[in-house]
Amino acid sequence: MNTNQVPEPGTPAVRAVGLGLRYSRGWALKDCTFQIPVGRVCALVGPNGAGKSTLMSLAADLLTPTAGSIRVFGAPPGAPAARRSTALLSQDKPLYRGFRVAEVLRMGAEMNPAWDRATAERVIAGGNIPHRARVGSLSGGQRTRVALALAFGKRPRLLMLDEPMADLDPLVRHETAQLLLAEAAAHGTTVVLSSHVVSELAGACDFLLVVGAGRVRLAGDIDELRAGHHPGGDGPAPSLEHLLMTYLRDPDLPTVITSAARPKQTEVAA
Repeated sequence: MNTNQVPEPGTPAVRAVGLGLRYSRGWALKDCTFQIPVGRVCALVGPNGAGKSTLMSLAADLLTPTAGSIRVFGAPPGAPAARRSTALLSQDKPLYRGFRVAEVLRMGAEMNPAWDRATAERVIAGGNIPHRARVGSLSGGQRTRVALALAFGKRPRLLMLDEPMADLDPLVRHETAQLLLAEAAAHGTTVVLSSHVVSELAGACDFLLVVGAGRVRLAGDIDELRAGHHPGGDGPAPSLEHLLMTYLRDPDLPTVITSAARPKQTEVAA
């Protein structure tokens, strides 16, 4: 397979088939089969230890599967095309605290041949962050903006955010979410957002992936999943929060994967 080729039309941003990762203490993920279509903003939800960070790390080629496969725009995560297309921002936002903001941006440009300086500068300017300020002197919201500037400056086709706003106050969290959505929409970026704050997800995401005990519980269009869990069909469909709480509280409920989140049979067979 030529891992530098342009993916065929209809190729999902992320596709997993029978995906599993085992540690010495047991399976972190097991038998995960799903896909995330291109251009969606996907909420990745599950209790602590469910496998959310593991899943993102597999897609970013930071971990290697024990079983099954995962593809990013049709290529293995370690392929050059996939690496260029992917950015992962973890909760701890690993920035060099002694660097000035200008040095962080310069490093981003040197590490990424397709660096989009205008986008990175726009994200920084929106937070009124001085270029000479050191990262360690910035507030949590400002550090998140710098990290997002690095991520969007890379111009990834897939941006994965692991609890990126967990340490922010509600106002800054809202402003950061709006920034994220605006930049993603401007560039057609596929976003996978892990969060424990349901209010963040309800207004930001149109696709849902719920994991529990290392397995996929729900996957698909949020509106379709809500409609499918509408008892009797009378009255409004359940809210996203109600749907999530129902599944997180009852591990015996059946797995539901809508057609949009289900890989084609030919892909599963391959």
